Amino acid sequence: MKPKFLRIATCVVVITILIVPICIMAAEKINLNTANFEELTRLKGIGPVYAQRIIDYREKHGPFERIEDLMKVKGIGPKTFNANKDMITVE
Repeated sequence: MKPKFLRIATCVVVITILIVPICIMAAEKINLNTANFEELTRLKGIGPVYAQRIIDYREKHGPFERIEDLMKVKGIGPKTFNANKDMITVE
């Protein structure tokens, strides 16, 4: 009985160790005003071209005031915005 319990307990610990960092990363929002190229490419539908456009936009126009301002970037519309709205911030 003890070896089976130890195996189960070990599995629970390993799974917890693997899942907790993923949950923590998922909870952190990406700040459109401070995110670097790599961080921006983690957003859904944002590849290298759009990540660079976001950076170029904020350099030219200043910081984003609202998350909805992301749609002012050429090629980023409501579909991409809605896919990311819970993952981004401007604060």
